[in-house]
Amino acid sequence: MNTRRRMIGVITSDKMQKTVVVEIERTFSHRLYKKVVHARRRVMAHDELGCQMGDHVQIVESRPLSRHKHWVVEAILRREIGAGQMQIVEDEIKDVVKDVEKDVVEDVVEEAGVVEDAVEAQP
Repeated sequence: MNTRRRMIGVITSDKMQKTVVVEIERTFSHRLYKKVVHARRRVMAHDELGCQMGDHVQIVESRPLSRHKHWVVEAILRREIGAGQMQIVEDEIKDVVKDVEKDVVEDVVEEAGVVEDAVEAQP
């Protein structure tokens, strides 16, 4: 392993070509006041992996690639489900629910017919 710095963050923007904005959140205790401090830092990173907004990624320090870009996305640690993918999942769930409802209705109608036949058969 080399001595390059590595950080973990969340992608907040992927609107550029082969560049993403990664937000790195750090929580630490203040040395003098002992208060918990939440610090955020936004850096631009080179992206060859095709990251999307919301993905948790590991970035590694690199040579300067442009004026603001000194980091490269090394790995995608966790993918975030996008709005388009969420819509597909919701549609599939709705289809499954409709199929189940049809089966239940058919079963109820069939049982009702059996009950009516049993009632008619009684003297």
